Amino acid sequence: MKPVRDTTSVLLGAEPALRRMLNYWIATALLYLAAIVLMACQVAAGHTPREPALLLGATAAAGTLVSYALIRFSTALDLAPDVLAMLQSVFAIGCCMAGYAISGPVRAALLCMTVVIIAFCAVALRPRQTMFLSAVTLGGMGSVMWWLQAGDPLRHPPAVEAMNFGYLAAALLSTALLSSEMTKLRRRMKRKKQELEKALETIRTLATIDELTALANRRHMNELLCAEERRQPPGAGSCVALLDIDFFKQVNDLHGHALGDAVLREFANAARGALRAHDTLARWGGEEFLLLLPDAAPHDARQVLERMADHVHALRVEGLDPARRISFSAGLAARRTGEPFTEAISRADKALYRAKASGRDRIEVA
Repeated sequence: MKPVRDTTSVLLGAEPALRRMLNYWIATALLYLAAIVLMACQVAAGHTPREPALLLGATAAAGTLVSYALIRFSTALDLAPDVLAMLQSVFAIGCCMAGYAISGPVRAALLCMTVVIIAFCAVALRPRQTMFLSAVTLGGMGSVMWWLQAGDPLRHPPAVEAMNFGYLAAALLSTALLSSEMTKLRRRMKRKKQELEKALETIRTLATIDELTALANRRHMNELLCAEERRQPPGAGSCVALLDIDFFKQVNDLHGHALGDAVLREFANAARGALRAHDTLARWGGEEFLLLLPDAAPHDARQVLERMADHVHALRVEGLDPARRISFSAGLAARRTGEPFTEAISRADKALYRAKASGRDRIEVA
């Protein structure tokens, strides 16, 4: 199976967008193959001369291979998908024009192939490009029809060619308009999808992040705690710490909630800067925060909290008395083997109470 995968990767590339374009190319190649087989049947039935049919078939096969090369190496050649589609469609329409000129009494069947080409290429083209391609096709096929009826009016009656042109014009116009509406619909759907993805990302953010402090919220922290309990192997153990900003109620009472919110934001920014890469600080409620320190011994966890305290002490919040130093009290607990985090948090809460009772701005270990 691996040689098959390797060969497929070489032929079709690894990028999804490139593979999608080459899958379209495969469908186009099959269409060319069917047209060549039908042309051979026309030759066998005596409707189409042999030499022009052979030349057209060889040209179609060569053009199909060239289009594969252009698509496969489009990145290196800096060819956009719409440019590739336009090149392929112009070539295919040229083949249809030549086929119409040599197909004799069955030439009208080539008109449906022309419409299929427009519809097929409209997937990658903008509406204006589709309309332009339709106009070029109509002009080219009209020129071939005029040339045929002028050169051999008995085999190509002018009235018949005029009716063929009318049917082609109606079909191309309808296809171009329909393709334009489909393109607009695809774009609207794509825009709606992007808006939905953005909305879902916002919902995910709101579900896990505290809006005021941009820290993890309580719901997300509970998820992390459950995940940490399930984690195997347990490693070096984990610690949790409950933090409470000292005298925060006074800030709200004296300066208002707007300044209190500013203190919370600045505290979160300062505290975040002291964490290790895999630590998580969450707003647990009000001015209370919960810190999860995975794979941390109590000594290491205390160092993190002390570093956090230094960052917080250096805070200066606009509107707050510069003489007033922001600080926090903390209760630290190491999770025991097999202990639920709820119990470790409960012990950390008791240690936090002792820290407050002992004068605040300190760390107590459970």
